[in-house]
Amino acid sequence: MSELRQAALESKAWPFEEARRLAKRYEKKAPEKGYVLFETGYGPSGLPHIGTFGEVLRTTMIRRAFEVISDIPTRLICFSDDMDGMRKIPGNVPNQERLKEDIQKPLTSVFDPFETHESFGHHNNAMLRRFLDTFGFEYEFYSATDFYKSGQFDEVLRRAVEKYDDVMKVMLKSLREERAATYSIFLPIHPETGRVLYVPMKEVNAQDYTITFDDEEGREWTLPVTGGNVKLQWKPDFGARWAALGVDFEMYGKDHSTNTPIYDRICEILGGKKPEHFTYELFLDDQGQKISKSSGNGISIDEWLTYASTESLSYFMYQKPKTAKRLYFDVIPRAMDEYHQQLRAYPDQDAKGKAANPVFHIHNGNVPASDLVVPFSMLLNLASVSGAEDKETLWGFIRRYAPEASPEGNPQMDQAAGFAVAYYNDFVKPTKVFRLPTEQEREALETLRDALRTYDGEMTDEALQSVVYTVGRERFDPMKAWFSCLYEVLLGASQGPRFGGFIALYGVTETADLIDRALAGDFVEG
Repeated sequence: MSELRQAALESKAWPFEEARRLAKRYEKKAPEKGYVLFETGYGPSGLPHIGTFGEVLRTTMIRRAFEVISDIPTRLICFSDDMDGMRKIPGNVPNQERLKEDIQKPLTSVFDPFETHESFGHHNNAMLRRFLDTFGFEYEFYSATDFYKSGQFDEVLRRAVEKYDDVMKVMLKSLREERAATYSIFLPIHPETGRVLYVPMKEVNAQDYTITFDDEEGREWTLPVTGGNVKLQWKPDFGARWAALGVDFEMYGKDHSTNTPIYDRICEILGGKKPEHFTYELFLDDQGQKISKSSGNGISIDEWLTYASTESLSYFMYQKPKTAKRLYFDVIPRAMDEYHQQLRAYPDQDAKGKAANPVFHIHNGNVPASDLVVPFSMLLNLASVSGAEDKETLWGFIRRYAPEASPEGNPQMDQAAGFAVAYYNDFVKPTKVFRLPTEQEREALETLRDALRTYDGEMTDEALQSVVYTVGRERFDPMKAWFSCLYEVLLGASQGPRFGGFIALYGVTETADLIDRALAGDFVEG
């Protein structure tokens, strides 16, 4: 057994824990279908959001972890529930009035408000696939519309007719009395209007696999359940899909967790084996509200990638999936820096340490080296004091700090410099608030300035931090007050970098000049 596989079999990293649980499913006998099937579901009722991406990423991490500990082949299906009826119009799309005409139609029959695709469902599916492809995921895309219409779902739909009473019994237990009175697991697509109908069944016929119902105008219709004429309600659809495809693993958000026994039981009634599950906590916006496709709150994939790398987003998604996390722009700098800290740690770790390192799971074991010679948070402060409008300005300081670095030789560094300028101008600059120093702080800043003017020691982070610390230690208790002064008076921020490292990067003379400008009140308005 390889050292990595042994480490994976003992690792407490959550992808390996889930992979081991899944492996027990087939420890006695390999799957008859010849592979283990992972699935993620996506409801394209609104534009894809970052939580959708996170679901595919985390599933992929478990899939790759499974491949480390098992020789059974794997597949991943991304399934779009694009046959669902559009029940409300998302608030973040154009052509709102035109969309009103298509309420209750399947999403693949709804007008595309962006007028670029065959339907709104097709548009959102294309967006989903685009950003999944951006991250290099290996997956197979399934459309519910195609799945229903092509006949791939027919066998399970016929079984749902035969087992109608059993499935209904499971569902009715979970419904309020008024809802139960008219509920059916089948939703017919009206032959004339094309709308998804929520109507009770007059008959479910197991002889010819048809359903009979009255539409909203009281007209009676009989339709076959096959061929895309009928779809299943979303809870039965979950279990039926698992049975039809032979799904072995699916994760979903905490808001689905109470339905898990329903999904599982329906899957079993329809002849399947319930899959393994993983329930993750939801993402919250800056106000602490759940991120929603229809409201478009929170941060999008494209927005994150405007200010940080794809890998930093993957790192954020890896962290504590069972803990609710605030997902907003201010989490980006920390994610960038912690990702690179883990990259730097990886080469010196043993197999156990590597298996537990997030970057192993982000890169599927093919972990690159970090060439980020300056932390992202430090770049933001550098952009602040230098008024950088482009990354070339930052490179002037970076080259002096690390002469061997270059945009060509340090592509991650070059990319981070561009991100830092964009992030600084959009988020840091508008919120900077400078203040004048107190008398005690003024004297301390003057002392630090004078010490920097005459400094002739090593230009290292540690040596310069010692100068800063010596000035503060003689005047402040606790020392936190001294560093708060440096950040608030010189940088216009409530917190900041290790100041010795900042001086080494920005320059000793330049920092002394910065102190002079702050003492003169140049940064304080009015």
